[in-house]
Amino acid sequence: MASTSSGLTAGRGVSPKLKSVKVLEVLKALEEEPGCIREEIFISPPDSAAGDFTDEDSGDEDGQQGAHLPSSVLHASVVPEGDSPGEEEDLLLQPAVKKQKAVVEPQRVWTKRDIRPDFSLWMGLDPHMEDLKSQELSPVGLFELFFDEGTINFIVNETNRYACQKNVNLGLTAQELKCVLGILILSGYISYPRRRMFWETSPDSHHHLVADAIRRDRFELIFSYLHFADNNELDESDRFAKVRPLIVRMNRNFRQHAPLEEFYSFGESMCEYFGHRGSRQLPTGRSVLLGCKMWCGTTSRGYLVWFEPSQATLFTKPDRGLDLRGSMVIKFVDALQERGCLPYHIFFDKVFTSVKLMSILRKKGVKATGTVCEYRTERCPLKDPKELKKMKRGSFDYKVEEHEEVIVCRWHDSSVINICSNATGIEPVGLSSRPSGAARVQSQVCQPSLLRLYQEKAGGVGRMDQNMARYRVKIRGMKWYSSFMGYILDAALNNAWQLHRICCRDSQVDLLAFRRYVACVYLESNANMTSQGRRSRRLETESRFDMIGHWIVHQDKRTRCALCHSQTNTRCEKCQKGVHAKCFREYHVR
Repeated sequence: MASTSSGLTAGRGVSPKLKSVKVLEVLKALEEEPGCIREEIFISPPDSAAGDFTDEDSGDEDGQQGAHLPSSVLHASVVPEGDSPGEEEDLLLQPAVKKQKAVVEPQRVWTKRDIRPDFSLWMGLDPHMEDLKSQELSPVGLFELFFDEGTINFIVNETNRYACQKNVNLGLTAQELKCVLGILILSGYISYPRRRMFWETSPDSHHHLVADAIRRDRFELIFSYLHFADNNELDESDRFAKVRPLIVRMNRNFRQHAPLEEFYSFGESMCEYFGHRGSRQLPTGRSVLLGCKMWCGTTSRGYLVWFEPSQATLFTKPDRGLDLRGSMVIKFVDALQERGCLPYHIFFDKVFTSVKLMSILRKKGVKATGTVCEYRTERCPLKDPKELKKMKRGSFDYKVEEHEEVIVCRWHDSSVINICSNATGIEPVGLSSRPSGAARVQSQVCQPSLLRLYQEKAGGVGRMDQNMARYRVKIRGMKWYSSFMGYILDAALNNAWQLHRICCRDSQVDLLAFRRYVACVYLESNANMTSQGRRSRRLETESRFDMIGHWIVHQDKRTRCALCHSQTNTRCEKCQKGVHAKCFREYHVR
């Protein structure tokens, strides 16, 4: 992919001296910048992302070493995205936009008192989650809440349509697509330098589960034509138009089955760069991550409720006097309130928080708490950070805005922290154990209530990222949007596992076992059995006794039990054999 107007954003950790330079200079400066802790470069699709040329592969995935950016991107100009003084700047590769005149804000009135919130108590009941618990769904059943029959058929139809537009009679079926998904999931915990090694006959690499499910050339053909939108009906103003229908479907399914909770987190995630590897190693040993920025709203445990790929201000226009980040928080809240206008509590970090955002959320009936940059406190007259640092650890100062009922607190811990809330105040002040001194001895320090709640409930996006990074889908093509399939697949598996932890408290499995079960069932249940008759016997012999991921499920049509041969209405989901509950254990033991 090459375009002179591709978007690229260098995340926090980039020195302010890198304004108005080339991307190549940004990467070079990162190599020489010893103070950079975190280097992230966010890439957005080209202006003409709706064009047919963006469907073409840009090279052989297995032959490329490292994540290479085209020359047109490396030599494009960089301008700062943020325009506020002192803000941790993101650098955005796109034409500079004239700054609009600043809107004159009303004068704030700050008072030294605790906040008096007027929100209703949380009384949210979740009948949908109780229904899911009663169904006792297997890992595959939970995963298919998101990749349901409608979504599978949609991908099949769009892929066949796209192949037909290229004069190729693909004839993809839902069964074959599930085999492809199974291989993608399996690549998260079993990966080879080249994906074709799954099908090699060499004893050190051959993987019979993959090789018996689908032929190599058939997989490559399907994967190269995988498509998620009709090219004749693309919104040219949307750089993510080629994946927009899939994003809409997954957001709907994620929200529909999300646990109804009071506490949610909002933040940034990254969908890795579409190249062979999503990072570039610097000579200093540090790496620069390349990928697309995703705005994500999650539960406190890390269930992804809503997501939206970032296009800076090219597609999402800031509104209500907020910046882009604040506008995305409002979009997430609007999505949450589609399930009911309940007093949700949203947590986010200082790149999102402002007094204006807190005021808007309060008017919408939504509670919010977040750390805040000093310049966004709207001149709240708190003690100077230098003065606060001279006081004992745990000291704090706070003020409340009289008209908006928003509190800003400055707390001295290992550093000075500013935090803002429209719902939680100072009282009750608790004690927190904090390490101090070279010996890291634990000492008790005072901690305001809103700090304690923030530390307990924030971080859901980080937990989601951590889960998805453990067994991330490794197979990806060279189309710019191919990595989104892996990201969405990982997100769906993370969400299904989160539901499993809620619904199956007595028989929980870890994330790896959960993903292995889904991959094995998809590959074994949807394998092409038209060739060698011994294939099905070999699969049955090897998987029947492996003691991994066998679940008994109900079936509408009665079949004969594979052990006692009498009629039964239950079966093993993995073996696809009818088995009584009383015969289940004996059937799976040698």
